[in-house]
Amino acid sequence: MFQWLFKLIIRSMEITYVFLDARIIRPPSPMILGIEISSDFQSMSRRQLCNHAEMRFKLDTDSLWALQSTNKIRLACQLARNMRDAQ
Repeated sequence: MFQWLFKLIIRSMEITYVFLDARIIRPPSPMILGIEISSDFQSMSRRQLCNHAEMRFKLDTDSLWALQSTNKIRLACQLARNMRDAQ
């Protein structure tokens, strides 16, 4: 019933988050959860990281960028499982 309102609020929050996040200065993170992060990824913006993943996995332009955060995590989990199972 209120799904449209929930989606509108979440979308507004996403836009605000991305706007604010782009303005935060962070030191490079050489490790995330014990995994070494390449220096080129450390310096990429959210948009650049999404573009890189879209090219790497042959996704449509801006398709990853447009996904909500939970769906990005869900996709990453499925891709990781697919890569593990392919070995």
